[in-house]
Order: sequence, then C-alpha cells, then structure tokens
Amino acid sequence: MSLRRIKSGGAFEAKIGYCRAVVAGDWIHVAGTVAAPLPDTAEPPEGAAAQCVSALEIIKAALNEAGAEFSDVVRVTYMLPAAAEFEACWPILRDTFGEAPPAATMIECGLIDPKYRIEIEVTAYKPRP
Repeated sequence: MSLRRIKSGGAFEAKIGYCRAVVAGDWIHVAGTVAAPLPDTAEPPEGAAAQCVSALEIIKAALNEAGAEFSDVVRVTYMLPAAAEFEACWPILRDTFGEAPPAATMIECGLIDPKYRIEIEVTAYKPRP
C-alpha cells in the first residue's frame, strides 16, 4: 500500500513534524486541526463556533486534495478544553455532515495553546478506482 502525505502549510506542521493528512489506500487520516489565524490579528477567531468553522475549512481542503469530501468521513473526534462550549458547534456540525453523519467522540482536554477552543480530527474512507 502506498502512502500519500498532504501538507497544508500550517505553522504547527513544521514545528512539530507532521502533515495535515495521510492517504493510506482507501483511508484518509486528517490530523487534529485547529482554527487558522485571522490575517489581521494572527490570532484564531473568537469562540468555539467560529474556530469550528475555520478548522472545518482546513479539513475540507485536505479531504478535497485527497479526493474525498465530508460525506466520506466515517469517524470524527472533537477536542475542547471546556465541554460546555461544544453545544455552540452542533448546528455547524449538523450542516457540515448533513445526511452522512460519522461516528463521533467529544473529549474535554487541554489543547496546544489556550487560545484554541476546539480541535477536530477525522478519518474518511474513499475507495479508489
């Protein structure tokens, strides 16, 4: 089985030594993803919901580069430093996954920096022709 690595150019990829996603056969593993910094402040958007939207945009780009989309996601893990902030993300997640919701887990934990309010990791399955 061949592996293909997808990089997004995020700051943590180079600092830590990982890539945004790895395509392994029919499987696409997308690394835990936090919000992108806003261009005017270099800080992430305010709040879990806005950060959720930003992280999903980064994940979508990685999935698209791998030839997949959100309907191919079979597993998702949400990590938040405060579980109470997760409910604000629910409408966004319902809209994102629509009629093809994945199996999901939400974990309350510390993230790499307190300014981040959510980190999202997905695994997708996309049979190759």
